[in-house]
Amino acid sequence: MTRSIDYGNLMHRAMRGLIQQVLSDVRDHGLPGAHHFFITFDTTHPEARLADWLKQRYPSEMTVVMQHWYDNLDVTDEGFSITLNFGDAPEDLYVPYDAIQTFVDPSVEFGLRFETQDDDGDDDPEQIATDQDPDPAPDDEHQSDAEIVSLDSFRK
Repeated sequence: MTRSIDYGNLMHRAMRGLIQQVLSDVRDHGLPGAHHFFITFDTTHPEARLADWLKQRYPSEMTVVMQHWYDNLDVTDEGFSITLNFGDAPEDLYVPYDAIQTFVDPSVEFGLRFETQDDDGDDDPEQIATDQDPDPAPDDEHQSDAEIVSLDSFRK
Protein backbone atom coordinates (compact mmCIF):
# COMPACT_ATOMS: atom_id res chain seq x y z
CA MET A 1 0.00 0.00 0.00
CA THR A 2 1.49 3.29 -1.10
CA ARG A 3 0.68 6.35 0.92
CA SER A 4 1.24 9.84 -0.41
CA ILE A 5 0.50 13.43 0.52
CA ASP A 6 -2.53 14.77 -1.32
CA TYR A 7 -1.19 18.23 -2.10
CA GLY A 8 -4.11 19.03 -4.41
CA ASN A 9 -6.72 18.64 -1.67
CA LEU A 10 -4.51 20.43 0.85
CA MET A 11 -4.18 23.40 -1.53
CA HIS A 12 -7.93 23.43 -2.21
CA ARG A 13 -8.61 23.54 1.53
CA ALA A 14 -6.05 26.30 2.10
CA MET A 15 -7.37 28.44 -0.76
CA ARG A 16 -10.96 28.02 0.38
CA GLY A 17 -9.82 29.02 3.87
CA LEU A 18 -8.31 32.16 2.35
CA ILE A 19 -11.65 32.98 0.68
CA GLN A 20 -13.45 32.41 3.99
CA GLN A 21 -11.01 34.72 5.79
CA VAL A 22 -11.35 37.46 3.15
CA LEU A 23 -15.15 37.28 3.18
CA SER A 24 -15.21 37.30 7.00
CA ASP A 25 -13.12 40.48 6.97
CA VAL A 26 -15.47 42.06 4.40
CA ARG A 27 -18.46 41.05 6.54
CA ASP A 28 -16.89 42.70 9.58
CA HIS A 29 -15.34 45.80 7.99
CA GLY A 30 -16.75 46.20 4.47
CA LEU A 31 -14.86 46.19 1.19
CA PRO A 32 -11.72 48.32 1.51
CA GLY A 33 -10.79 50.82 -1.22
CA ALA A 34 -11.31 49.60 -4.78
CA HIS A 35 -11.46 45.91 -3.84
CA HIS A 36 -14.29 43.92 -5.39
CA PHE A 37 -14.81 40.27 -6.25
CA PHE A 38 -15.91 38.19 -9.20
CA ILE A 39 -16.96 34.80 -7.86
CA THR A 40 -17.85 32.03 -10.30
CA PHE A 41 -19.56 29.00 -8.88
CA ASP A 42 -21.21 25.77 -9.95
CA THR A 43 -24.97 26.30 -9.85
CA THR A 44 -25.53 22.52 -10.01
CA HIS A 45 -23.74 21.93 -6.71
CA PRO A 46 -26.26 20.14 -4.46
CA GLU A 47 -25.81 22.64 -1.62
CA ALA A 48 -25.87 25.84 -3.73
CA ARG A 49 -29.07 27.84 -3.23
CA LEU A 50 -30.34 30.43 -5.66
CA ALA A 51 -33.67 31.54 -7.08
CA ASP A 52 -35.27 29.24 -9.66
CA TRP A 53 -35.12 31.93 -12.35
CA LEU A 54 -31.36 32.29 -11.77
CA LYS A 55 -30.88 28.50 -12.00
CA GLN A 56 -32.75 28.53 -15.30
CA ARG A 57 -30.70 31.41 -16.63
CA TYR A 58 -27.40 29.94 -15.37
CA PRO A 59 -27.87 26.16 -15.55
CA SER A 60 -24.23 25.20 -14.93
CA GLU A 61 -22.24 28.14 -13.57
CA MET A 62 -22.73 31.73 -12.58
CA THR A 63 -20.44 34.67 -11.88
CA VAL A 64 -21.52 37.16 -9.25
CA VAL A 65 -19.92 40.50 -8.46
CA MET A 66 -19.49 41.79 -4.93
CA GLN A 67 -18.79 45.47 -5.27
CA HIS A 68 -21.12 48.41 -4.69
CA TRP A 69 -24.25 46.80 -3.28
CA TYR A 70 -24.56 43.61 -1.30
CA ASP A 71 -26.33 42.80 1.93
CA ASN A 72 -26.71 40.08 4.55
CA LEU A 73 -23.24 38.60 4.04
CA ASP A 74 -22.98 35.57 6.32
CA VAL A 75 -19.78 33.52 6.32
CA THR A 76 -19.61 29.99 7.72
CA ASP A 77 -17.09 27.17 7.62
CA GLU A 78 -18.94 25.54 4.70
CA GLY A 79 -19.83 28.55 2.52
CA PHE A 80 -21.34 32.00 2.45
CA SER A 81 -24.76 33.52 1.91
CA ILE A 82 -25.36 36.96 0.50
CA THR A 83 -28.09 39.13 -0.96
CA LEU A 84 -27.17 40.63 -4.33
CA ASN A 85 -29.03 42.91 -6.69
CA PHE A 86 -30.08 41.46 -10.07
CA GLY A 87 -31.68 44.23 -12.11
CA ASP A 88 -33.21 45.95 -9.07
CA ALA A 89 -34.36 42.59 -7.71
CA PRO A 90 -32.53 41.57 -4.52
CA GLU A 91 -31.91 37.83 -4.43
CA ASP A 92 -30.49 35.62 -1.69
CA LEU A 93 -27.73 33.18 -2.63
CA TYR A 94 -25.87 30.50 -0.74
CA VAL A 95 -22.54 29.42 -2.21
CA PRO A 96 -20.67 26.50 -0.66
CA TYR A 97 -16.89 26.90 -0.90
CA ASP A 98 -16.76 23.56 -2.74
CA ALA A 99 -18.88 25.08 -5.52
CA ILE A 100 -16.50 28.00 -6.17
CA GLN A 101 -14.65 27.73 -9.47
CA THR A 102 -12.93 31.13 -9.51
CA PHE A 103 -12.42 33.94 -7.02
CA VAL A 104 -10.96 37.11 -8.52
CA ASP A 105 -10.19 40.55 -7.11
CA PRO A 106 -9.32 42.54 -10.25
CA SER A 107 -8.42 45.66 -8.24
CA VAL A 108 -5.17 43.97 -7.22
CA GLU A 109 -4.93 41.42 -10.06
CA PHE A 110 -5.46 38.48 -7.71
CA GLY A 111 -7.30 35.33 -8.63
CA LEU A 112 -7.81 31.73 -7.64
CA ARG A 113 -9.10 29.06 -9.99
CA PHE A 114 -10.23 25.67 -8.76
CA GLU A 115 -9.92 23.14 -11.53
CA THR A 116 -11.99 20.01 -11.21
CA GLN A 117 -10.39 16.63 -11.61
CA ASP A 118 -12.17 14.00 -13.66
CA ASP A 119 -13.04 10.83 -11.79
CA ASP A 120 -11.28 8.65 -14.37
CA GLY A 121 -8.58 7.38 -12.03
CA ASP A 122 -6.09 9.98 -13.22
CA ASP A 123 -3.95 10.95 -10.24
CA ASP A 124 -2.69 14.20 -11.75
CA PRO A 125 -1.74 16.39 -8.77
CA GLU A 126 -2.17 19.56 -10.82
CA GLN A 127 -5.74 20.26 -9.70
CA ILE A 128 -5.39 23.91 -8.82
CA ALA A 129 -4.31 26.94 -10.74
CA THR A 130 -3.71 30.30 -9.18
CA ASP A 131 -3.64 33.11 -11.64
CA GLN A 132 -3.43 36.87 -11.70
CA ASP A 133 -5.44 37.05 -14.93
CA PRO A 134 -9.02 35.83 -14.44
CA ASP A 135 -9.20 34.68 -18.09
CA PRO A 136 -5.75 33.43 -19.08
CA ALA A 137 -5.02 32.77 -22.73
CA PRO A 138 -4.44 29.11 -23.57
CA ASP A 139 -1.58 29.83 -25.93
CA ASP A 140 1.97 30.99 -25.26
CA GLU A 141 0.88 34.63 -25.01
CA HIS A 142 1.11 34.47 -21.20
CA GLN A 143 4.58 33.30 -20.26
CA SER A 144 5.22 32.53 -16.63
CA ASP A 145 8.04 34.31 -14.86
CA ALA A 146 8.32 31.41 -12.44
CA GLU A 147 11.50 29.39 -12.44
CA ILE A 148 11.56 25.75 -11.47
CA VAL A 149 14.56 24.92 -9.34
CA SER A 150 15.64 21.37 -8.67
CA LEU A 151 16.15 20.62 -4.98
CA ASP A 152 19.11 18.44 -5.97
CA SER A 153 21.16 21.58 -6.53
CA PHE A 154 20.86 22.39 -2.80
CA ARG A 155 21.77 18.93 -1.49
CA LYS A 156 25.29 18.25 -0.27
